[in-house]
Amino acid sequence: MSGRELTVTTPSDREIVLTRAFNAPAGLVFDALTRPELLRRWFGAQGWQLVECETDLRVGGAWRFVSQGPGGAEQAHGGTYQVIQPPRQLVYTERYDDQSYPGDTLISHRLVEHAGVTTLTSTIRYATPEGRDRVLRYPMRRGVTQGYRRLDELLVELADAR
Repeated sequence: MSGRELTVTTPSDREIVLTRAFNAPAGLVFDALTRPELLRRWFGAQGWQLVECETDLRVGGAWRFVSQGPGGAEQAHGGTYQVIQPPRQLVYTERYDDQSYPGDTLISHRLVEHAGVTTLTSTIRYATPEGRDRVLRYPMRRGVTQGYRRLDELLVELADAR
């Protein structure tokens, strides 16, 4: 594991920014964000697994994930890709099937590599300030941190296989 911490900031009343560094080249991190066979291996909080993962990685293409968690709970969400610039940027919309806040969310991932370490900055822009505030009350930091730990392990495995 990298031992790196997740930073969560709120630069505006509609945004949450997540920042985390990974000991891997940007190309590997980008692949882990976009390839279903890799997403299935790390995406989600502890106890949650992707049971459906579809990506049509092109501008205007759709993506859809269904996760299953403790007690058989399911969570489904999807959206469309807006910007795809491997390995530097990925932008897409997101909406949960049972979403508790209004509107689509816009997620922008920026990847910056320096000396084999990639910093992933994810800006999540909600349709309303109320939506952002509701999400801040969820255990998002814990879930993202747990998923990123799994991603660390996957990135080590992928780098060793090269």
